[in-house]
Amino acid sequence: MTTYIWVAVVVIAVVALAAVAYVVQQQKRRNHLRERFGPEYERIVADHDNRRDAEQELLDREQRHSELDIHPLPEESRETYANRWTEVQERFVDAPGFAVTEADQLVTAVMAERGYPTDDFEQRLSDLSVGHAETLDHYRTAHEISGRAAKKQASTEELRQAMVHYRALFEELLHETTRGR
Repeated sequence: MTTYIWVAVVVIAVVALAAVAYVVQQQKRRNHLRERFGPEYERIVADHDNRRDAEQELLDREQRHSELDIHPLPEESRETYANRWTEVQERFVDAPGFAVTEADQLVTAVMAERGYPTDDFEQRLSDLSVGHAETLDHYRTAHEISGRAAKKQASTEELRQAMVHYRALFEELLHETTRGR
């Protein structure tokens, strides 16, 4: 009889240890994702029915991102893009709507040269979220204003804000020198 009790105690202890290890692993993963994705973590969790699905989406994003050939820009490309950005900002005074459209195109061009796929806006957001989560809301806001500007539904102040938002991501993409983060 005492043998059965000892076996039961050992089995219970092993199950308890496994449960604790599982909880610790889940917390470790959650902390990693929060740190990696910043505010995007909470946005994705809010968009999903449960945290597990949201975290799986973020893990899938990391996996996809790791398969992309993201690389820093060569120095001469950085200089060329920086000069083009200055020109776009100068055009803002006379043609703010056009300048915002150009800013969007310039950010997309930098992304493409760095190795990001650029066909679909939602996929761009997903790919950028892995290494640029802190500036992702800037990009979303700028893109939304740019869309309204194309329909002539954005004020000059909103267009100015779009330029500021685009610049935040542009600068980060332009000057990042590490491979893929």
